Amino acid sequence: MIKFIDEAVFHVEAGKGGDGCMSFRRERCVPFGGPDGGDGGDGGSVFIEADENINTLIDYRYSRKRKAQNGQPGRGANCTGFSGEDLILKVPVGTIAWNIETDEVLADVKEHGQRAKVAQGGFHGLGNLRYKSSINRAPRKFSKGSLGDERLVRLELRLLADVGLLGFPNAGKSTLIRSVSAATPKVADYPFTTLHPHLGVVRIEENRSFVMADIPGVIEGAAEGAGLGLTFLKHLTRTRLILQVIDVASYEQPCPITAIKQLEIELQKYSEELYAKPRWLVLNKIDLISPQELAALILRVRQELAWTAPIFALSAMLRSGTKELCYAIMEHVEICQKEQSKEQINE
Repeated sequence: MIKFIDEAVFHVEAGKGGDGCMSFRRERCVPFGGPDGGDGGDGGSVFIEADENINTLIDYRYSRKRKAQNGQPGRGANCTGFSGEDLILKVPVGTIAWNIETDEVLADVKEHGQRAKVAQGGFHGLGNLRYKSSINRAPRKFSKGSLGDERLVRLELRLLADVGLLGFPNAGKSTLIRSVSAATPKVADYPFTTLHPHLGVVRIEENRSFVMADIPGVIEGAAEGAGLGLTFLKHLTRTRLILQVIDVASYEQPCPITAIKQLEIELQKYSEELYAKPRWLVLNKIDLISPQELAALILRVRQELAWTAPIFALSAMLRSGTKELCYAIMEHVEICQKEQSKEQINE
């Protein structure tokens, strides 16, 4: 099985431009042929290109240096050197390239086939024919090609999903995404947590679907590095909606009210922007408590936490209540898509 890697740091170097040529035409019966040195070729640039068939950055974790081809030098008879081939690095859709030295975003590829430059190839040198003029008929001047960009690049994969699942380990997030999509994260009847994110496409009906992301469980103190820390929370930054999944029947985790508060604290510590995203509450495993207990819990959430967002009660294992949740998510996603389209038209 291919290991899921969502970050990689490596060195990129664009190709050097080819040097210009100093040459003079020398042929029998052509006296004073004059300069005929050609230009060099441009150095190859380095690009990243989004590929939907790739879902990990593992190829860049262990191969730490990538270099584009140099341009060839110019030649006599006004022959231009060949340009160096560009280096195309295939990356998963949703990858961001950062310049480590300046902490600047170099590229952000969000669609299949989208290509962006991360290192510019060197400019070609000029041959002595370029310096010919009315007062300098036999120039002995030419220029060398410039060096290509060279930098340390950090690739960061942020999954593209409409909805993200957030919760403590064993809250039932993996079971939920299995029950509503074709994703197959591991589930079992003993305590454990997902170790890397999973994506699932939830199809409501023909031409109506959304993408759901399941990330590893967050635990108390994750912002300080406990457990897996907040390593995978970045995968929720592109989502339109966060589902806060709470296990209403667990005796090992804090009570549901405390669990909701702890999740909000860890989320806010990680990012105010992520904390401000729309969040719905999903009370899972309701088949293990009575209807009266469930009603009392929902009332407490509304009153004690002043929770105004939608609350859904369901059993992911029995697929009870999942249909209503999916249809509500689909409506929310479609509204967001319409608003986004209007903003793009106004721009």
